[in-house]
Amino acid sequence: MNDYHTTHVAVQKGWYDKYYKLMLVPPVILVLLSLIYLGVFYANTGDFIIRDSSLAGGTTITLQGNYDATLLENSLQASFDDVRIRTVNDIASGKRIATIIDSSAAPEELRVEVEKTLGIKLTSENSSIEFTGPSLSSNFYRQLIIAIIVSFILMSIVIFFLFRTFVPSLAVIFAAFSDIVIPLALINYFGISLSAAGIAAFLMLIGYSVDTDILLTTRVLKKHEGSVNGRIYGAFKTGIFMTATGLIAVLPAFFIVTGLPDSFRQIFLILSLGLCTDIVSTWLTNASIIKWYADYKGIK
Repeated sequence: MNDYHTTHVAVQKGWYDKYYKLMLVPPVILVLLSLIYLGVFYANTGDFIIRDSSLAGGTTITLQGNYDATLLENSLQASFDDVRIRTVNDIASGKRIATIIDSSAAPEELRVEVEKTLGIKLTSENSSIEFTGPSLSSNFYRQLIIAIIVSFILMSIVIFFLFRTFVPSLAVIFAAFSDIVIPLALINYFGISLSAAGIAAFLMLIGYSVDTDILLTTRVLKKHEGSVNGRIYGAFKTGIFMTATGLIAVLPAFFIVTGLPDSFRQIFLILSLGLCTDIVSTWLTNASIIKWYADYKGIK
């Protein structure tokens, strides 16, 4: 049994030592494709995201109950070019519990058209109407973006101060950058309009994304028990458990829990995408760079 275990470990070690540099390629390609997509998206829209009314300004009408979303969309698009319709369904029964209408139109104009289309009077009992001014929304959006940039810069400074070496620090920062860029590209690809809560979720990802990278880098470079491969594997077992725990916490909230505000579901979706991306960016990108660095420096 011991001979078999030793041989099995040796085969694993030989495979990883041979192919770990190639494992860098898929994550780097994903990041490059995401950056290209975001660049094209910005060239076409003038922004890196699709902003909802809370960030772009406009009116949001939430209709309680079951309404024909297709009828609403076709009718309202004849009067408003930028109208967007979203629906909220009960997961258990599949019954529609709300329909959300977003547009840059003034509240009264949008309300009149909705009433005309549905043939009902909108009241506080069957609907709610929210309006955000465009100047206030733009200022709020700008402040959120500044907060993300400042947080990322401060995180980078802390990482460089913690490890005091360029390559390992850059690997952690690149992994955190990947955890933001790839989910952002996916959100745009799916046509999801981001709210202020969605931007805040990306801010949260900066913190979520570096914990496993710090764990990996610290254990490989600052610990000396066992081999480099053994320390990477030990960090992997701990880190993947941390990430899986996070996914188990947010995925049921997104798919199962009903009656949540749309902004909450958006937070859960972005965190789920970010945590899944973190598995790739940490255990393919960062682990390979740290392994490469350790071999170059002769770290055992």
